[in-house]
Amino acid sequence: MQKNKDEKLQSILNKALRCMYYAIITDEAGIVVFISKNYQELLNIKEEDFLGKPIQDIIPNSEIPRIIMTRKEDIGHLFTLKNGQTVVCNRIPIIENDILYGVISTATFYNLNEVSILNQQIKELQKENLEYKKKISELSGRSQKPINNIVSDSKSIMIIKDTIERFAKSDLTFLITGETGTGKEVFSNAVHELSNRRNNNFVKINCAAIPKDLLESELFGYEPGSFSGASKEGKIGKFELANQGTILLDEIGEMPLSLQSKLLRVLQEGELERVGGLKTIKIDVRVICCTNQNIEEQVEKGLFRRDLFYRINVVEINIPPLRERPEDIPLLCKYFIEEFNKSHGLEITYIKNDVYALFYQYSWTGNVRELKHVIERACIAAGKGSLQLEHFDFLLSRMYKKNEETRQLLNTSSLNDVTAEIEKEKIIKTLIEAKGNKSNAAKLLGIDRSSLYNKLKKYGIDI
Repeated sequence: MQKNKDEKLQSILNKALRCMYYAIITDEAGIVVFISKNYQELLNIKEEDFLGKPIQDIIPNSEIPRIIMTRKEDIGHLFTLKNGQTVVCNRIPIIENDILYGVISTATFYNLNEVSILNQQIKELQKENLEYKKKISELSGRSQKPINNIVSDSKSIMIIKDTIERFAKSDLTFLITGETGTGKEVFSNAVHELSNRRNNNFVKINCAAIPKDLLESELFGYEPGSFSGASKEGKIGKFELANQGTILLDEIGEMPLSLQSKLLRVLQEGELERVGGLKTIKIDVRVICCTNQNIEEQVEKGLFRRDLFYRINVVEINIPPLRERPEDIPLLCKYFIEEFNKSHGLEITYIKNDVYALFYQYSWTGNVRELKHVIERACIAAGKGSLQLEHFDFLLSRMYKKNEETRQLLNTSSLNDVTAEIEKEKIIKTLIEAKGNKSNAAKLLGIDRSSLYNKLKKYGIDI
């Protein structure tokens, strides 16, 4: 019974192939195994002319060899046939269990003017759809708890979230510390959104991005004609702009000592004077400070006022680097994929486990910001489907640059330790090149598979 079903299915498939519109099939080496009847007529060839021959001998400008090499489908591309007619061609690699068996290529005639019009309409609809998605995302984001924008399941971040929720509604000053890229601004946003000032201005200023001689006028404003180049009308500063709201002083450690005393007065007295002005202006502002520096060390070096440090360090939260909370990596990756799918109109589904294994080996010196940029680049490169090791080849050069820690290892460790570290890096790099295939990796390393497994266990490598 099953045999009859299989034979019937095979018969239908054979008939379907012969009826396909300008279809051609090759094996994994680019050898032609099938050409549809109408394509044979167009090319003026018979089966004995093409069976078992390379595709280039039949169609010299064929794109099938490129599909075999890249293993990526090619959908909706224009192709000019032998008779000069232009068709829309789809080339699809035949892959199962990561093994390439061949390529199938089909072509269809279209009115190119109609195609161009439809393509423009599709682009406009996609653009409109993206705008709607962004608006929906913004509206849904406002309805959610602001603290949920901090994506993490790690215990250390959960403690920080709890601290923010407990103190956000007060007017206490926050000092948010952490390495570059840990997301200090995201945490400061949560503080403002959970406060009673959330409906008023949230003004942000980077103290390191503005020249020191201009920072004072940016923060506190200036009166007309107070210095060369000043506006005739004068200008209010960021503190006045943030009145009744919140101000974020990012990179507070870069603020010059000459301004720190004036900032201290604003914090203690709730008043300021514009540059060149004599009038005292009362303000009511909640202050959040961020820095990637060790302010206590700055105080000891005389670069930061001790009294100002104690004034801004009322509620301190220190954001741990990503390498200390690797359990957050999958959650962050999922969050970023969803974000980039919406913003770039992509269709990325998930990240393969061997990619996570690569991520756990990486140091992430740029922290969450670096992870975000890495995911964005890979998402755009892939476009749709799953993110695989091949989409992160650019990360390899970063992984194997000799940093200070490695140089220290070479200077202070024993020869055995150094050899082990080099061997471990070589194994990881080879596994990535082999796309996680341990048999192929063993061959590239010149060792048998059992020896490779022993070394994986020894070094705790899980790729």
